[in-house]
Amino acid sequence: MNKAKELLKEGYTLVMCSDNIIHTSKDRGVKPLLHFVDNNIDVRGFSCADKVVGKGASFLYVLLGVKEVHACVLSNCAKDVLENNGIKITFDTLVTRIVNRTKNGFCPIEESVIDIDEPQAALLAIKNKLKELV
Repeated sequence: MNKAKELLKEGYTLVMCSDNIIHTSKDRGVKPLLHFVDNNIDVRGFSCADKVVGKGASFLYVLLGVKEVHACVLSNCAKDVLENNGIKITFDTLVTRIVNRTKNGFCPIEESVIDIDEPQAALLAIKNKLKELV
């Protein structure tokens, strides 16, 4: 986890580390996590450092089977999802909800899964919301 957190400071939005493998991304939102899910990239047991983790991202981490996540900013509902699925979580700032990029409302991805409790249903809701946002 320390390696992932250090690399995050180099301008990445997401860093995933295991013993000898490091994945990094500078993409925003859930895009990098969806890349791993959609391409069946095995990151089970990885330690992850992420700039912002909302409920949508937390469900993707569950689907990916990571062992721990550090978030610079974490929403309360994301924290609950991660903890309820046995993923160790640390964070710098805990917020009630993730705000959108224009800071005039809540994150549309988090909004799309707010009433969902199942990872596969969340994945479908996230993909549907992303289609709407294009």
